[in-house]
Amino acid sequence: MDTIAWNDFTRVELRIGTIVEVEDFPEARRPAWRLRVDFGEEIGVRKSSAQVTDLYDAETLLGKQVVAVVNFPPKQIGPFMSECLVTGFYREDGAVVLCVPDREVPNGAKLG
Repeated sequence: MDTIAWNDFTRVELRIGTIVEVEDFPEARRPAWRLRVDFGEEIGVRKSSAQVTDLYDAETLLGKQVVAVVNFPPKQIGPFMSECLVTGFYREDGAVVLCVPDREVPNGAKLG
């Protein structure tokens, strides 16, 4: 495992957002959802693609708070432009478990 300097970590903007919209993403190479995530007044709503269909349906995702990286450059994913990276952990079976807070926090709160 490579080590990084503390300053490297502090440059990553990990923020809390609430999923406000979930849509099918049939054009994705691997099953995924198109999400719109509200990061509060400072950052606003950002789009993301999330390959979490194994464990989460649209109804489960709507209103869920998630941890996301908000300072990556936008990334084109097929016909969709992703504006943030929703984080999660891979299980042995390849399914992704979302990284979420265990209590509600204000949208836009920074991991610190």
